[in-house]
Amino acid sequence: MKRREFIQLSGLGIGGMLIPVMGNSIPIPLSLEERLDITQKKKLADVALNTARSMGATYTDVRIGRYLNQFLTTRENKVQNIVNTESFGVGIRVIVNNTWGFASTNIVTEDGIKKSAEKAVAIAKANSKFQSEPVKLAPVKAYGEVVWKTPIEKNPFAVPVSEKVDLLLRANAAALENGANFISSNLFQVNEQKYFASTDGSYIDQDVHRIWPTFTVTTTDKTTGMFKTRQALSAPMGMGYEYMIPKAEDKVQGPEGIILYRNSYDIIEDAMAAARQTKEMLRAKSIEPGKYDLVLEPNHLGLTIHESVGHPLELDRVLGYEANYAGTSFATMEKWKSGHFNYGSNIVNIFADKIQPGSLGAVGYDDEGVKCKQWDLIKDGVLVNYQAIRDQAHILNQNESHGCCYAQSWSDVQFQRMPNVSLSPGKDPYSINEMIRDVEKGIYIAGRGSYSIDQQRYNFQFGGTVFYEIKNGAIAGMVNDVAYQSNTQEFWNSCVKICDEKDYRLFGSFFDGKGQPSQVSAVSHGSSTARFNGINVINTGRTL
Repeated sequence: MKRREFIQLSGLGIGGMLIPVMGNSIPIPLSLEERLDITQKKKLADVALNTARSMGATYTDVRIGRYLNQFLTTRENKVQNIVNTESFGVGIRVIVNNTWGFASTNIVTEDGIKKSAEKAVAIAKANSKFQSEPVKLAPVKAYGEVVWKTPIEKNPFAVPVSEKVDLLLRANAAALENGANFISSNLFQVNEQKYFASTDGSYIDQDVHRIWPTFTVTTTDKTTGMFKTRQALSAPMGMGYEYMIPKAEDKVQGPEGIILYRNSYDIIEDAMAAARQTKEMLRAKSIEPGKYDLVLEPNHLGLTIHESVGHPLELDRVLGYEANYAGTSFATMEKWKSGHFNYGSNIVNIFADKIQPGSLGAVGYDDEGVKCKQWDLIKDGVLVNYQAIRDQAHILNQNESHGCCYAQSWSDVQFQRMPNVSLSPGKDPYSINEMIRDVEKGIYIAGRGSYSIDQQRYNFQFGGTVFYEIKNGAIAGMVNDVAYQSNTQEFWNSCVKICDEKDYRLFGSFFDGKGQPSQVSAVSHGSSTARFNGINVINTGRTL
């Protein structure tokens, strides 16, 4: 197995293992039962707020969280695993003597919460002896009692497991019938029930849903012993089970019969296509290294956006606080302060938000009770902002948080996490086929592959799932062993064309890691298909 293929397969496996350990196993019917009603949550939250205030806290927030996960996995004609977990508890954060303190408990009673609030205050007082700079919180509006829910049409947890397993097995059968030798398929479902209250005067109840269907298809050549794999072209979404019900209007026709998906997904159709494409990969030629114009579809480009824009514009990474986990950032403060740092070409407009419908990051309010919004990171190619939360805004001389604070569970302290970071579509009508017709020598890349990026998020290499060579404005056939190399500034300055909003789609990551102790979060990246001229392409089969 090549290193690139190993990373692809093992990465999916590691991601799959994260869900079952985040909570205790529970009977499936219990996931549909309510733990506490909103009146009970408010009463318990007030215990934390009043206890901390009485002990000298100048600020307190409390998060009562119930986190439900369901993970189904199959292989060929067998069910390998069905896991249902629940995690339930309370996290309390305080400021005492201008210093943070945090404590959590799974004893969700008035007494358990009171003791946890006392512990948070004690921790803050102990920390204050070593605090060199006081915590400065940007102001936030008091929203009173509000409710926000992911606008789902069908609760995935209410769909019978037998129905979901049957769908996965039918997808497996479709791949095998079309020539695949192996297929494993998975369905991840997450429900975060989060209640936030703070001394600023907000009581916010949120019900958040996410879903991710995926698979890996493998086809072998028995005569040579070679094999090729292709992962699903689905995207994790902030939706309900309606995402699994295909709608014709959500299909996007790519080159060479590639079907891409927007707001619903046909796992059976995609599995059939994956089987056919892996057979084609076994016959495809190996790419000749050199300079190519790259046509990158959103399911692929989202990962490049994530690594080369999303992470380097996290303010804590810019400031060096994240140096021990995936490095710092080349996009340092003096570049932003100059007001003219050329991050990309003048058609590159990249924005951050936690409000896009269907995105993984979509919520009404972040984990500090800040109402979520959209803001520009790169405007007409120029770096104009970062991602910052309440205790970071003053560093940028800004008077409000961007609303991108998050904790993976009630037992973890919230901190700055990447929001959705997306590339704006082109302003003029322009389709994928028109883009390909404008390319003389290029490669069309769909889907994600292995990648690497340096410790300053600057020099990088990205692979993909499927690759098609473009010659004289037409697809000339599938190719193998493709990866492109560039640096962040050079790459985004080579962006010359972006398809219009009709092609706009979301890519997503369920398991974006950050922090110590590490936490994962889910985030989406939207874009339309984009073209990057003169990018260096290497042959991974020759270099490994």
